[in-house]
Amino acid sequence: MVKVVKSTILDAPVETVWDVLRDFNGHDEWHPAVADSLVDRGYPSDKVGCVRRFHLVDGSELRELLLTLSDADMAFSYCLLETPVPLLNYVAHVRLAPVTDGDRTFWHWECSFDTPKGREKELQTMVSENIYQSGFDAIRAHIGREDS
Repeated sequence: MVKVVKSTILDAPVETVWDVLRDFNGHDEWHPAVADSLVDRGYPSDKVGCVRRFHLVDGSELRELLLTLSDADMAFSYCLLETPVPLLNYVAHVRLAPVTDGDRTFWHWECSFDTPKGREKELQTMVSENIYQSGFDAIRAHIGREDS
């Protein structure tokens, strides 16, 4: 099993960041890898059990299931249902916490998955850098635009 654990500090209040991240269908508004997104069956994007179907900018289609969402904990988890990349049994957890020194946000994002033997490092790096780090950087830019 492969694990990816990343965290960062954002120079924005935790409520501001949570308002963006809690929209399970809103990642096409801020993540550079996501071209479009739609929640199946017209479910609300904060309904546990909803499935988002989205396309990456390269045209690949993925489906992810919202497993948990807690406004009190500012956390959610999701799993991959369909993906062209062999991230098998992929489950991710996102959690935010206030950093009271400067009214900032701590963002923790982690996942675990299985993958074909020999591709562990490649796919660990892809998730860590192309998804998580790119997401951190994109939220910084997105929140910055909202504040101006």
